[in-house]
Amino acid sequence: MLRIAFSAADLTRLRLAHSPMVEVVTSSFVLNQPNRFRMYGSWRARVRPLVARAGLETMLAVVRGPACYVPDFLTPVPATARPSLEDEVRVLAATPLDRVAEEVGAAWAGHPAPPGIVRFATDPAGGLADLIQQIRRYFRLAIAPLWPRLRAVAEAEIAQRARTAAELGPRALLEDVHPQLDWDGSALRLGHAKSREWELDGHPLALMPAGFAGPLVHTMTEAPTGRALWYPPRGYGRLWDPARQFEPGSALAALLGPTRAAVLTLLAVPSTTGEVADALRLAPATASHHLTILRDAGLVVAERAGRRLRYLRTPLGEQLTAGTGTLPA
Repeated sequence: MLRIAFSAADLTRLRLAHSPMVEVVTSSFVLNQPNRFRMYGSWRARVRPLVARAGLETMLAVVRGPACYVPDFLTPVPATARPSLEDEVRVLAATPLDRVAEEVGAAWAGHPAPPGIVRFATDPAGGLADLIQQIRRYFRLAIAPLWPRLRAVAEAEIAQRARTAAELGPRALLEDVHPQLDWDGSALRLGHAKSREWELDGHPLALMPAGFAGPLVHTMTEAPTGRALWYPPRGYGRLWDPARQFEPGSALAALLGPTRAAVLTLLAVPSTTGEVADALRLAPATASHHLTILRDAGLVVAERAGRRLRYLRTPLGEQLTAGTGTLPA
């Protein structure tokens, strides 16, 4: 069991962020381990042929090294809550080359390495440039088509946890993050990990929701850029079957009415008025009417994302829909 102890100062430094590079790395796990990540089957079937033809050998070798270690420089803890891929690529490009070579080599320690990996030992600058080019290509093929929904689900998670922390204090950020994590008020315990104590050593801990994290919690415990937990955000299951209609529970339908209950259930993933109308086959004015009533009742809130206004459930809305309208993690 991994135990992470928190001081009062550590709690005040907790952060929330959504990282494109974390989605890149975790999605590579999904591609490579179909039995462990079954719920991503339709995405994997679409993306695998594209990846096979895209010339991504170096990137895939770096993230799938046989030593079961992914170089930490690939997933720097972001300085902002919502970095773009290019924001993170600039950080990757600035990584000291000796660190790049050392971490890529560690991913293949004790195993015969392919030429793309061997190159990092003699030409780390060239290897890093090729790696970044392939990351951009992979993101365009595998992640970009889903990116608006990935970002929306992560933003909803970040917004909800931030509101909870504002109301109840920073300790509330660590409650109910994931079934594998147990928070006792002074430490987080991760049950499936190897037994060890982990101190934050003055580093802020970043909680980083990732749609491709699957049923797992991933830890970054020693990276120079910070400490992080990657975990699936609430509602992430609907990303992989967006066309499926989710029926609200009978009790919720009796309380709110069937259409309004369906709207609230749909908002497991933050959605615009137009998206709600399309998903439930409502007139835009009807969708707007139901959203307004749910907002006035304190069950949803509206948050602006660029030029779009997305609706997401409040903690009260989450409580009402608990156990309905979501896929199992």
